[in-house]
Amino acid sequence: MTAIPIRARSTSAQEEAEWKLRTDLAAVFRVHARLDWNEQIGNHHSVMLPTKPGETPLFLINARGLLFQEITASNLIVCDLEGNVVRGTGELRKVAFCIHARIHLANPKAVALLHVHPQYLTALSLIEGGRLELSHFNNLVLNDRLAYDDETNDAITPEEGDRYARVLGDKTILLMPHHGVTVVGPTIAEAFDELHGAERTAMYQITAMQTGRRLRTFPDHMRRRHLGPIGERWDSRLHLDAWRRILDKEEPDYAS
Repeated sequence: MTAIPIRARSTSAQEEAEWKLRTDLAAVFRVHARLDWNEQIGNHHSVMLPTKPGETPLFLINARGLLFQEITASNLIVCDLEGNVVRGTGELRKVAFCIHARIHLANPKAVALLHVHPQYLTALSLIEGGRLELSHFNNLVLNDRLAYDDETNDAITPEEGDRYARVLGDKTILLMPHHGVTVVGPTIAEAFDELHGAERTAMYQITAMQTGRRLRTFPDHMRRRHLGPIGERWDSRLHLDAWRRILDKEEPDYAS
């Protein structure tokens, strides 16, 4: 299969929008490589592409076998929701299809989907009854956005992907038992920001738990009860833009 060009030759609005999504998503891969959140050549990030009425829904995702630090805007592959690679060079990993395609299909609000195994959220997923408590001020926003899956699974069937979508429901963060975390959002920047905030918050909690002392918690009425885009509460676009400025200086090939 022929690889896509480094930059689209056409200047159509649709292709320009795709290139912006490609560079944002490639930036997220590079940041997560720096943070050591991916499982060697495993883990996946995807985003639905803008389509015109009647067109087949398509999504961008990383091809099987690449480390996150190898990923560029142009080596992301385009797949349909049946798992077929329709553009680009490489293979779609089966587990990536079962998680990403099925959640994208079930939830139109899940435009961007990030799946990684960051240290602290993953540690929380290994604890019986592991939950984020209402202890850090980030919890006031995050806790109503979290879904917890307590059913042991292996994540390699479409049926499991459908079940993940049902458990996630209208939430944006899915903590997966024995596994890691999946975060969805209406934009790449918002999914990136929410994942980052959730992992930092889990880090604070697990660090505090290691003292053996009881966690201090907020009263329940202080919850923000916000299920809309996280960018309405946090500076999500500014956060990703800040990282992209660093990458532009230190790893500019991400945008190639």
